[in-house]
Amino acid sequence: MIDLSHALSGFMTRIFGPGELSGLVRLSGGANMESWAFDWAGPKGSAAYVLRRAPSADYMAGRPYGHADEAALVIAAHGAGVKAPEVVGVLADSDGMGTGYVMRRVIAEVNPAKILADPPPSLIADLGRELARIHAIPAEAIPAAIPLMDPATALAELKARFLDYGGDRPVIALAIKWCEDHLPAPAEPVLVHGDYRMGNIMVDGGGLAVVLDWELAHRGDAHEDLAFGCMTVWRFGRIDQPAFGVGSLDDYFAAYEAAGGVQVDRDRFHFWLVYRTLWWALGCLQMGQAWRSGADPTVERVVVGRRTAEQELDLLLLLGAEAPEIERAAALPPSQRALADPTGEPTNREMVQAVRDWLGDAIKPLAEGHGKFEVAVAMNALGIVMRDLDAAVRAEDKALAGAVLSGKATLAEPGLLAKLRRAVLDKCAVDSPKYVALARARTLWGG
Repeated sequence: MIDLSHALSGFMTRIFGPGELSGLVRLSGGANMESWAFDWAGPKGSAAYVLRRAPSADYMAGRPYGHADEAALVIAAHGAGVKAPEVVGVLADSDGMGTGYVMRRVIAEVNPAKILADPPPSLIADLGRELARIHAIPAEAIPAAIPLMDPATALAELKARFLDYGGDRPVIALAIKWCEDHLPAPAEPVLVHGDYRMGNIMVDGGGLAVVLDWELAHRGDAHEDLAFGCMTVWRFGRIDQPAFGVGSLDDYFAAYEAAGGVQVDRDRFHFWLVYRTLWWALGCLQMGQAWRSGADPTVERVVVGRRTAEQELDLLLLLGAEAPEIERAAALPPSQRALADPTGEPTNREMVQAVRDWLGDAIKPLAEGHGKFEVAVAMNALGIVMRDLDAAVRAEDKALAGAVLSGKATLAEPGLLAKLRRAVLDKCAVDSPKYVALARARTLWGG
C-alpha cells in the first residue's frame, strides 16, 4: 500500500517546486477511476487540485489509450475553448501512484440530484453549446491515439460480449438485432466525448462550469454524443425532461445547432439512443465480470452489475413501438412471486435483512467520506438480495434470446411483447425498484 500523501507531495514538488499538501480526501463516485481532492500551498499561494488516477495496470486493461493521451486530449480541449479541466501534470512511473494526471479543481456542483432540483436557466443552452465546441475541436489537435469508431464493428463487438456473458437476455438480443437492422450510413467524424451526461458536468451560478471524465473519448458520429445524455438513466428521475433531465429536445438541438453543431437527424439520434442504452446494459454486465475476475473487488461493482435491469426496461420502452398495435395493447401475464414462510427459524431473507439493518443503524452513522458511500452501496446490495429471494422466476431465457437474435422471433409474434414486458418489470422491481422509469412502464403497460 503506497503512502499516497507522500507520493503526491513529491509529484507536486516536481511540478511546482517546494510546498505543502493538505486536505487529501477521496471523492465519491467514479465508476472506474479514483479521484482525490487536495490543496497545495507553495511560494505563490494555495490552490485546490484533483488527482485522477488508476492505481494499477489492471484498471487500464483493454483501453485503447492511457492517461497520458487522455490528459493530452483534455489539454487540447481546454486550449480550444471547451470548458474542460486545466491539466497541470501527468503522473510518471517514478511517481509510484499508478497512472493519471492532476488538474486544477473547479469548485462547483456535480451531484445530478442537486443540479436538477434547481437547474440554472441557461443550462440546456450551455449543454448544447459546449457539445458543439467539443465537436468543433480540429482534427489535428486530437491526439493520434484517440480511436475512430466504426459503428458496425462496435456493434459486432457488443454482440460478441453479449454471447460471452451468456447470451440469455431476450431484450438485449432484441436491441442488438434492431441495431443491426437500422445501422446508419457513416457520418463525418468529429471528436466524441463519449460520456457527456449529468454526473460528468459541474454547474455553478453561471451555468455549466466544466466538463469532466474524458476517458471514453473517440472520433465518430456527433449524434452518439447528442443521444447519450438523453438516456433515461442519465436523467436521474426527471424523465419528463428528455434532454439531460433539464429541458426539451427541441431546445437542446436548437442550442447545439446555433453554436455550430451539425444539423440534427432525429432518426440517427434515435439509433444512437438505442445503441448507447444497449451499450450501457452490457457495460453493467461487464462490471460484474470485473468483480468476478478480481480486477475490481469493490461491492459497488456487483451492484452496478445488477443495473442491467434498468437498461432492459428502457430498451423495451424504446423498441416496443416496433410491435403491431394489437400486441402493444395486449394484457400482461401475472407476476409470479415466491411465498414467504414467516414461521420457524429465521429465513435467508430475514438473515440478510438483519445484516442490512445493522449496517444502517450501527455502521453508516460512523462512516465518513467514501466510506459512507461504500456502506450505502453495501446496503443496496443486500436489498437486492432480499428482493431476489422473493422472486419465483428469473428473466434470463437463452433459447428465446437466440431466436430473437436470429430474427426467428420478433415483436410481431403473439404474446412475445407482453411476456418481455412482464419479465423486465419483475426484474427491475428486484434490482432497481426506485427507478423512475419502472413506474412509468407500469402505467403504460398496465403492469
